[in-house]
Amino acid sequence: MKPEIARYLWELLWQEYSSRVSYARIYQEMITAAGGTIANDHIALRSLRLHIDSPQGQVKLGIEYLDAIAHFLGYSAQGEYFFPDTHLYARHYRHPQQAEWDLPKLFISELIVEELPQRTQELIKSTVSSFTPTHLPRTDTSTPVEISRQLQPIFKRPWRAPRHSVVEEVNTITQYGAWVLLHGYAVNHFTGYVNHQQTSQYPDIEATVSGLGKLGIPMKEKIEGSETVGLRQTATHAVTEMVTVLDDATGKEKQIPWTYAYYEIAQRYMVKTETGKEELFDGFLGRSAQQLFEMTRMV
Repeated sequence: MKPEIARYLWELLWQEYSSRVSYARIYQEMITAAGGTIANDHIALRSLRLHIDSPQGQVKLGIEYLDAIAHFLGYSAQGEYFFPDTHLYARHYRHPQQAEWDLPKLFISELIVEELPQRTQELIKSTVSSFTPTHLPRTDTSTPVEISRQLQPIFKRPWRAPRHSVVEEVNTITQYGAWVLLHGYAVNHFTGYVNHQQTSQYPDIEATVSGLGKLGIPMKEKIEGSETVGLRQTATHAVTEMVTVLDDATGKEKQIPWTYAYYEIAQRYMVKTETGKEELFDGFLGRSAQQLFEMTRMV
């Protein structure tokens, strides 16, 4: 049942994400128009490494919170990544039935809040103090479709809207932190998997990027990675949308423009393992991930 729940859940989140990220819809239309198929290599989620007190006891808001959901779906952690310059840490997760169910990997990151200036820590903590957890559903009384719908609300902002001045001030220290205050656990990006496109019109990442460019999609200037290391990836620019914040003077909700998400494109290659065998590279590259974190920076 777990892989079936995961597949339904990712489809629900894809529908929500692609309704907000027009570049993802255009990519989908471009590939299907060429007779190809759509598959996502991975889904990226962001979080805050922070503990808060709640009526249910202490709650961990970072990777450990999302880790419980990943394990509920049958995923397990496969690798970890450190980004000391930006106070970030990440893990990637893989499902044991990934190939059978065509399931994406998960790339879950967190901002290490305790490493930030004291003032920034206080602003973040006060904002997320209204956190309301979504509890994992029972699997013995519901169908996979029903369970996936019960899980969907987890991937939203689980605290009240932040104050406008807080978002702006936190953004001067950590654009990642400001993004999480606004969007919470919403999907940061899906990733088009070039290897599964199965169309001669777009056989590789270069042709795919060129095709998107011709359709007017703004793309990252450089394709990161190499065939040698087993992964090459790039991304569209992030879309900007209106988000809800609290007006500092009145305390009422208002809308401001802010970045939401981009769509990543990835192609994987065969690499030699320590035993001398050739396998398709299934991990991630820390340097490339760092570059992609910056795609949601407000300019």
